[in-house]
Amino acid sequence: MPPLRSTGPGPEAERPGYAGRYRLEECLGTGGMGVVHLATSASGLRLAVKVVHAHYAADPEFRARFRQEVSAARRVSGAFTAPVVDADPAARLPWMATLFIPGDTLAERVKRNGALDVSEVRRLGAGLAEALRDIHRAGVVHRDLKPSNVLLAADGPKVIDFGISRPVDSELRTETGKLIGSPPFMAPEQFQRPREVGPAADVFAMGAVLAHAASGRGPFDSDSPYLVAYQVVHDEPELSGVPDALVPLILRCLAKDPAGRPSPAEIMDALRDLPEEPRAAVARIPVQRGPDPSERVASAGARFLTRTGRAAATGTGTAGRGRRRRVILAAAVGVLLVGGVAALTTGALTSDGREGAERPGLTAATAAFAPWSVRLDASGGDPPACTADAGALYCLTGDGVAARLDPADGRILWRHRTGGKPQGPSALSGGLLHVVADDRLTALDPRTGKARWTHTTSGVDAVQHSAGTTLLIAPDGTVRALDSATGRSRWTKDLDGAQAQWVADGADTFFRATPTADGSATTVSAVSASDGRVRWSTRAAGDLHPFAAGDGALHLLSLDLRQLTDAVVRVDTRTHAVRRVAMPVPVDQAQAVESGGTVYVYSDGGLLSAVDTRPGTARADAVRWQRDTSVSRPSGPVAAGDSFYYTATDGRLLAASARSGAPLAQTRPRPAPRSDRLVAYLPAPVVIGGKVFASAPDGSVFGMDGSHPEDW
Repeated sequence: MPPLRSTGPGPEAERPGYAGRYRLEECLGTGGMGVVHLATSASGLRLAVKVVHAHYAADPEFRARFRQEVSAARRVSGAFTAPVVDADPAARLPWMATLFIPGDTLAERVKRNGALDVSEVRRLGAGLAEALRDIHRAGVVHRDLKPSNVLLAADGPKVIDFGISRPVDSELRTETGKLIGSPPFMAPEQFQRPREVGPAADVFAMGAVLAHAASGRGPFDSDSPYLVAYQVVHDEPELSGVPDALVPLILRCLAKDPAGRPSPAEIMDALRDLPEEPRAAVARIPVQRGPDPSERVASAGARFLTRTGRAAATGTGTAGRGRRRRVILAAAVGVLLVGGVAALTTGALTSDGREGAERPGLTAATAAFAPWSVRLDASGGDPPACTADAGALYCLTGDGVAARLDPADGRILWRHRTGGKPQGPSALSGGLLHVVADDRLTALDPRTGKARWTHTTSGVDAVQHSAGTTLLIAPDGTVRALDSATGRSRWTKDLDGAQAQWVADGADTFFRATPTADGSATTVSAVSASDGRVRWSTRAAGDLHPFAAGDGALHLLSLDLRQLTDAVVRVDTRTHAVRRVAMPVPVDQAQAVESGGTVYVYSDGGLLSAVDTRPGTARADAVRWQRDTSVSRPSGPVAAGDSFYYTATDGRLLAASARSGAPLAQTRPRPAPRSDRLVAYLPAPVVIGGKVFASAPDGSVFGMDGSHPEDW
């Protein structure tokens, strides 16, 4: 079928020059967004360098998207993808360099030599399944797997081109009229429900790719993309010429219902059990096709290999508007760790499930605290979410078990089963540990783990906690306040804030932000925790979303009409003065945390910015630094001293400099037990007396000495 977008040469296609320190040599291919050049590093390494067209480089939104692609490319690793060597999304013409791997694409191979035999398809499928496992493990959906994006390298197939990949929990809106993907290899949900596309869409595409490899044609071929779309959604796949041994697996991959498709691990098992089948025994329908210049261009550009990924964090308490946009409070800071970092070596499990803490090479300074790890949740659900108070560590598992751990060695002091899946993290308020699960709020005694009181949360949209008050916020704006220590009702009011978002200052005040219907302005109010009285209100320009309060200031993110974060806003809680710091480039799916007057803003694409919102800071110096990171979908960070800490989706704990964002250290990975299990969110680490405690997708909680990251 004809290409859906222009692939003609751009003005940079024949222009010699440099990308960073790499001299651009021959042009490997050009597409609608950029040109791919061959280059050689100073050490002789052959690279494929993608340089963005000038007219796209002038578009801030495209730069943000390219930055996301770079971050994604750095994240996915494995035998069936290739690493990014270098990149500069902030250059005049943004560019990214990957290893150059010689080899035809699957599209070229099939066009030249015809269909593959069963054994070749089996090896191809095993490689693609492993690649998807790695991609999905990183929390990313490729969304454009097709024969021209599969490179047949000497050591196996490589999945390439992550230009339109998206994290699984992305709410990015597709622009009207733009088709994102290649119709013959798109899943039905990509046409019907594009915002609900998940990992199963890549499995559907893999089934179509295997059918193409095994028969020389796709299961939904047509010259019209509209007819293809109809066939994908409504018709059964055409598998004429596909060997009988492959048909059952391909049909499972091409199931209309995403839930009916196998996981990459199941595909690997099925391919392993396939019998060897000689190709000559299988009847084929010959496919005659002439060469397509656009296919050559696409395949040349396809040699530009990328890796991809992302991490989601969770936050507290925004009531949400009709579209349920959320500004996540506990958000993500990612850091590219260059070079090797020592991994944590652990010993055998002890009888209570803790890993042995003995490790050679500990200095005298770190001997007093030995790293430890304890498995709290073996169900393969979300990582435990931990909080700290008065030197104590409390954790809540994805299957509803609350526990108190000894920060010194990880011993479990008590457990309490809530009886259901938690609805948000636990919180300490009124001297008790509050847990919401199965439409019920339970307040636990932090010393014993016994329930002190319970209250229904049926019909409640959000729960917020101050030092001694718990707010139950209904979708219609009705707010009920409970005494956090006793569970008794304090007051109930209709605060006329059905679209309001709330945040507490940790003392005796709740802050409410209510945007206008058109998002042009937001009313910010301070509400007394003791009686619900509105102490003051002020109006600020923009669609503002609160994420932090305390130390005399309320911090909010401003969203533009495209739902991109374009500024950080600070409201002085004493004078009500509003200070707005514009972002250099609006960022997508931004999240933020505040520490010591500095706001760390991190976007879906991995860009991290440190913004100083204090009144005495000159506007030119307000954005202290920006850094592209390699960790997608990380946890929210926690700052302590000159460092901050966060976790990645594979369970690594990372340390970085709060002054520059530069990486300091990382621990070993602790991935989910099942390779196809995606983590819904990553809780932020907590710090107690210089020790850092984090949780991982394998259900473990572990402690490290934050004052000596060099020993990690």
